[in-house]
Amino acid sequence: MLTTVTAGPYTIRGVSVGGVYTSLAVPELGLVFDAGISPRSAGGIDTILLSHGHADHVGALPALLGIRALHGKPKPPRVVMPAEIVDDLQAALAALTKLQRFPLAIEAIGMNPGDELALRPDLIIRAVRTFHPVPSLGYVVVRRVAKLRAEFRGLPGPEIAARRLAGEAMLENEDRLELAYATDTLVSVLDHSPELLKTRVLIIECTFLDDRKSLEAARAGCHIHLDEIIERAERFENEHIVMMHVSQLYRPDEVAGILDARVPAALRNKIIPFVPNGTSWPG
Repeated sequence: MLTTVTAGPYTIRGVSVGGVYTSLAVPELGLVFDAGISPRSAGGIDTILLSHGHADHVGALPALLGIRALHGKPKPPRVVMPAEIVDDLQAALAALTKLQRFPLAIEAIGMNPGDELALRPDLIIRAVRTFHPVPSLGYVVVRRVAKLRAEFRGLPGPEIAARRLAGEAMLENEDRLELAYATDTLVSVLDHSPELLKTRVLIIECTFLDDRKSLEAARAGCHIHLDEIIERAERFENEHIVMMHVSQLYRPDEVAGILDARVPAALRNKIIPFVPNGTSWPG
């Protein structure tokens, strides 16, 4: 049932069908993006990033919390989301707690565009604005690496050690844009947050792929059409682009052929379609 792809050092595992359900885990980073479906294998991951409050992206969160209870996870997961939906989500979980007769507890963290959250000293989540009819966010995962300052590089090791002991500030931080996630959004997210185009791995929706859905109709629903990706082909600096949230207008086995026929070769070589093998979608 689950689709698994590899993009650079990262495994992306889950399900994404446009308008139906989306949840993607990246185990190397300890992250789950969205909770529209609740794979058992995601129950052990402690940080869940929600893009927005629509049911196909958040509706299976209670089930995922129940799976965590079965796994014996003692601590509520950290659930990051747009700040505007924190109270409503907490109220929904409180109501479901009464039905379940056990607590569906989370550590709720609301974010606004530009906010940062340190998951650990070397790993930061940065929220970016996305464009959907409800409050929504995308996320950039930043790895913060301490490096020797440029003026000290090339010095002998003993001198570096001596100057460090003397209290000189020898290190500086370098932020590496590792992975980004943007779904259920107008393509203008790439214009407003150009750092998405520079991340090592970009996970991005591309709901519609050809004239089975017009560009105007895609925009009316605040989704990205492949035409808009092609228009920006030369701007993508990413090593890998995981293209997800494909509409069920398309069979999974059609997607690669459409991309092969329509996308310029340099960009197509970066794209990994996040679709299952075979002719049908999960469920």
